[in-house]
Formats: sequence, C-alpha cells, structure tokens
Amino acid sequence: MSAALPALIQRFFTDRLCTQLEASRHTVAGYRDTFRLLLRYASAELGKPPVKLTVEDIDADLVANFLVHTETARGNTARSRNTRLAAIRSFFRFVAMTDPTWLLHCQRVLAMPNKRYVKRTVTFLDADEMAALLAAPDRSTWAGRRDHALLLLAVQTGLRASELVGLTLGDVVLGTGAHIRCLGKGRKERATPLRRDTAKLLATWIGADKDECRPLFPSIRGERLSRDALEHLVRKHCLTAARICPSIGAKRVTPHTLRHSNAMDLLHHGVDPAVIALWLGHENVETTQIYIHADMRMKQKALARVAAPPTPSGRFRPDDQLLAFLEGL
Repeated sequence: MSAALPALIQRFFTDRLCTQLEASRHTVAGYRDTFRLLLRYASAELGKPPVKLTVEDIDADLVANFLVHTETARGNTARSRNTRLAAIRSFFRFVAMTDPTWLLHCQRVLAMPNKRYVKRTVTFLDADEMAALLAAPDRSTWAGRRDHALLLLAVQTGLRASELVGLTLGDVVLGTGAHIRCLGKGRKERATPLRRDTAKLLATWIGADKDECRPLFPSIRGERLSRDALEHLVRKHCLTAARICPSIGAKRVTPHTLRHSNAMDLLHHGVDPAVIALWLGHENVETTQIYIHADMRMKQKALARVAAPPTPSGRFRPDDQLLAFLEGL
C-alpha cells in the first residue's frame, strides 16, 4: 500500500478525469500543474524522490504547508490557493473511493477549508477607454489588423480568453444573422450575434480563406495563439492606448477585463441581467450580479431618488463617564 501513490495519481488522471468525467483539457492541465508543484514540494520537504512518495506522506499538515508555500514563495492569491486545494480534494475523494482503508486520512484533507478573501469589484473599460484600445493596433501591418479584429470581437462579444484563442474560421457565420459560435465553459455551445461593423471587419480579415479548421486569429507561424500571447497582446496595446487615454494606464487590463467591459456596456444600455448571463455563457444568473454591484451609475440613480432624512446634524457627546470611555475606544 505504501507504494500506491504513483499508480493512484496515474489512475486519477487517466481513469477518473479523462475517462469517467471527460474533463476538459484546461481542467486536466490545471490539475496537472497542481500535482507537479505538490509533488516537488513534498519531495523537497521529505527528502524523497516523487516516485517514492506514499499516500501517507501527503497528509493534511503537508498540504496545509504547501498551500502556504504557494502564497508566500510563489505569490499566488487566495483564489489560486483555493483552486489548488480543490484539485487536491478531488484526488483524495478518488483515493477514498478506491481504497476505503485510507478513508480517515482522506477525510482530514477533505475537511480543510477554503481561505476567505476580499471580493473586489470587477475592473472594466468605459467607452472612451475601449475606443482608445481599439485604435491602438497599427493596422498597416498584418499583426496590427489581426489584433484590431481580435480586440473588437472581444469587447463586442465578451468571449473568454480560451474561447477567443480557440476560434476557427468555421466558427464565424457571416451574412444575414451574422454570429460567432464557440464551445464555452462546461462544454456548452453558444452563438453570439455580431454587430454589422464587427461582421464586416471579420469578413475583410478572413478574405478568401475557406479552410474552416484554421485558427481565426493565428500566430505569425500560423498556429493558435496561446493564453500568454493573448495577455501580452492586450497589455502591449493598453500601453499604447494609455498615451491617448491616461485612465486606462491606471487599470490592470487583462483579456477577462474586456469580457467585463462588454457586460457593463450591455448593462448600461438597459439589457436584462438574465440576457447578459445567456450572452456570456454563465451557468447561473447570480454570477451576473457582480456587474450590478460594480455599476456606479445604477447606484447614483438610486441615491438620486432618495431624499435625505430630516435629522439635525451634530456630534454625539456622552453625558456619563462609562459612555465617555466607550466613545474613546
């Protein structure tokens, strides 16, 4: 039993994730990175090569120390820490089902709580900032025309980064009822309509190319853009846009920020949150509430409708020594 860990990890990935759950490649890659980090950490702490580690070695104390390590040494956020813990919990649920003799050991790991963190309001670009960003690419070059088309599609459709880089020419439907198809989170297919200007730009970008399997936004080598390449692309054009619109330079803009910007634009134009949830491919309408919390315009309109209460102004002055003591705390 002490030599079962490598076999269990292999079965977890091949049988549990890939065969039984048919997890997406993004999920598998995320779990792989977590276990690569965990095994390296356990190997360094226990002085054993990863192949010699046992299930008993990966206990709740080691997992807790590993999670602290991801935050302190690697600079992971609390949300990333919780994602790592979710992957580890999933593995230990599999271990408990596979061999009940490890049930108590697994329960200690499964009982580890998520770390609470401040849920900040979403960052988004206003109309002037989006216009500056779209004007940043140099459209006299091939890469500039690609980047302009990609950014316009991102702010108009609100596609996720993985959905953007995964698009092919066959996913674009032009003509009457122009729209773009994508396979979103949770393997849900959805179609997002295109504005006339966006459809016209994409038609020009695609040109006479009829190979439906080719990436819509390829790299210079003709391959799919990576997530890192997309993030670099957005950062580069934000720096250029900040020369014209300084406010964009004060924000941390990522591909997901463009998704938030699309949602806020829809909200400002009076689109119902339920429709925005369908547009973005959210699993639950409640997820869309983050945009309502971030919408200062709606809060200002609500404030304008409320009259201030007729209460006299003045500072509380205690008339008792005990009340004075409490006031000074």
